[in-house]
Amino acid sequence: MLAVDSLVSVIASVISAQRVILIDRMLADSDSVSMSEVEASDALNAGSGLVEIIVYVATAVMFLIWLFRARTNAEVLSPWPHRRARPWLIFGWFVPIVSWWFPKQIVDDIWTSSKTGALAETGNFATARRSGLIWAWWLAWLVTAWVTKLVGREYVNVEELPDLRNAAVFDIVGNALSIGAAALAVAVVLAITRLQEDHYRNVAGRPPRVAWWEIDAARQGM
Repeated sequence: MLAVDSLVSVIASVISAQRVILIDRMLADSDSVSMSEVEASDALNAGSGLVEIIVYVATAVMFLIWLFRARTNAEVLSPWPHRRARPWLIFGWFVPIVSWWFPKQIVDDIWTSSKTGALAETGNFATARRSGLIWAWWLAWLVTAWVTKLVGREYVNVEELPDLRNAAVFDIVGNALSIGAAALAVAVVLAITRLQEDHYRNVAGRPPRVAWWEIDAARQGM
């Protein structure tokens, strides 16, 4: 769903870019643009916005489902008490102020629990070594959320052509930020999933899973 959300953002950016070109033509010469072109652009823009909202909500739901499953696995693999109770897996994203750091703490604790031996270094979640990948994802998420929320307010219900053009440009920038944050989220999901699989194999006394590129590298070294 993160990949689908990114694809929708790319398509929406193309539609916004076409809208910018159309508005530039109107600003240069209003007679060069027909009413049918304007109506088609408005319909595409409204339709892409609706699709973006639907896909974003679906992606958020799927991410929360994964987060609950990853948290459950983490508690089984390393039964240390996490810093946030399970309800915060949902409420942590919506409660003002704490939403700036609660979700990251939850993912940090899942990462630490999933990585074999990570808790043994310090003995608690508060001082455990943090993942640079999670830091990158969380900062990208915060920047995207704040930019789209604060700047987006200026372009609500605008009617003048220059403002409509700026709104379309902002959509492109916001989509680019969203795609970057989604890519990092995919990396976090895949990394935690692999850590949990490897941790389970270590606990169960099974050999760790080896990726195909590691097998190729080993063969080349022989």
